[in-house]
Amino acid sequence: MTPVPGTAVVITGTGVRTSVAEDTESFRTALREGRCGTARCSRTGPGEPAAGAELAAFDLAAALERRSGLSSGLRHSALRAARRAPLGIQVAVVTALEAWESAGLGRDGPPADRIGLVVAGSNLTGSYTESLYPKLRAGRSYVPGRAALHLLDTDHVGVLSQVLDITGEGCTVGGASASGNVGIITGSRLLALRAVDVCLVVGALSELSTLERQALFNLGVIAGGGDGDNPPVCAPFDEDGGGTVPGQGCGALVLETRESARRRQVPVLAEIAGYGLALDGNALADPDENGEFRVMSAALRMAGLSPEDVDYVNAHGTGTVLGDRTEAAALRRLFGARPDGPWINATKALTGHCLHAAGVVEAVATVVQMTGGFVHANVHLRRPVDAALRFAGRRAEPAHLAHALSNSFGFGGVGTSVLLSARSG
Repeated sequence: MTPVPGTAVVITGTGVRTSVAEDTESFRTALREGRCGTARCSRTGPGEPAAGAELAAFDLAAALERRSGLSSGLRHSALRAARRAPLGIQVAVVTALEAWESAGLGRDGPPADRIGLVVAGSNLTGSYTESLYPKLRAGRSYVPGRAALHLLDTDHVGVLSQVLDITGEGCTVGGASASGNVGIITGSRLLALRAVDVCLVVGALSELSTLERQALFNLGVIAGGGDGDNPPVCAPFDEDGGGTVPGQGCGALVLETRESARRRQVPVLAEIAGYGLALDGNALADPDENGEFRVMSAALRMAGLSPEDVDYVNAHGTGTVLGDRTEAAALRRLFGARPDGPWINATKALTGHCLHAAGVVEAVATVVQMTGGFVHANVHLRRPVDAALRFAGRRAEPAHLAHALSNSFGFGGVGTSVLLSARSG
């Protein structure tokens, strides 16, 4: 199977749920207001992660009830398939349904075998696995057999495909913190190959176990400290950045060939005009400026654009000193030190680092800003690591965004950048 030349891939639906929003519209409001979802963790002591950006209490039945556009049949199917599933799958179902409905797939879509599904993320069940150990210690027969399915990342694929009756190609893809962008790129390639006409891409919520969270803290990735009731914050590109804050979040995009969107007469939100995905050849936790420069340049080449055409960069920006300095150097090398250079912000300052879901959550944030004509604030940025770059300020600002890059970089030396262009029909 070879790519069909001229196959444009567009976004026709979005869904998102994070610590600051429960759907795309409330996400738009949170971004405009610069609302931060970080809170101090309860019952933590010295030498332990002190903050997180976690979802508010989640109830599947109530969340489905609030989606007023859902048919009773789809609501019943979702509840039956996911009510006993781990939190991550329940959140994925509700988020995917939002994207599905906003793309008009609940009313009119291609045949089920022409719709694909990509779930972005791997090792998604750390917290669920940890929750089973007390049952194992109590007696082996207490371990539920259903856990054999829930412990696999492909349970996301199974549940989502059952609820939405998707029978085209489907898989999970992993790239650590770059998984979301790897999912977007994989879905775009399925469409370019004409393997499917529509592809749902879901950036899955990461349920970190105590062990995983502590290892990230000991590695120096997660911020510690804080002051009294004030938790440590994720402050991307700030000289005083002390690390990232883990965030719980899930994002979903409906990708579609432009031809399919025209045939269904559904609005286009943005186009996936280009992307870059490459390895650094490095197993360590240190980022690579050359690799980051290469994937951004590759995305521009694929789109046929120059650096001067880019209006905005949704940076990977985790709040870690080395990571942010390296990305700033790659951005300076690509865009130069221009006062009219692209706006730069990092959504992780508001949502925390949503890990495997981050790329999809931040693609939704990019689409929201492009369609809303603004850039959200860098709420914790006081002393930029590079004053020559055009970082957004402490408040949202109006902006016309025709072309935007969204970066995600992951352990394992996985570098990605996705170029989104404003809708053009």
